[in-house]
Amino acid sequence: MKAWQIVMPPSKFRNKKVELDGHVFDSQAEAKHYLHTLKPRLEAGEISHLEIHPRIRCEINGRKICDYLADFRYLDSSRSGPDGQVGCRVIEDVKGYKTDVYRLKKKLVEALYPGTKISEISPRAYRSKPLS
Repeated sequence: MKAWQIVMPPSKFRNKKVELDGHVFDSQAEAKHYLHTLKPRLEAGEISHLEIHPRIRCEINGRKICDYLADFRYLDSSRSGPDGQVGCRVIEDVKGYKTDVYRLKKKLVEALYPGTKISEISPRAYRSKPLS
């Protein structure tokens, strides 16, 4: 039995959903980023509190505007936070194509949550890496 498997038909962006370690990732590149970058860093203790597909609520004056669904969120103890504290919250998205809605939501999250920076990971970095 494989450690991973494709679980859904392709989406409009030709991504294939992948199940790995009990998580369903929206693309092979996202699963590879988890497998080759985040999981080893988590096991080495470099990062902690790894969340997969965290939902970030965008609210203004008590009114919900939207939810931003990120790919990953974690605490990186090697980075300094916006107020000089040790460790900061990191949000990452594996993005091949940036839609207008994505760009708007990214700006909204960064404006509503000072000190938050969403890092975009290119799927090209994982093209030649295996998914096992």
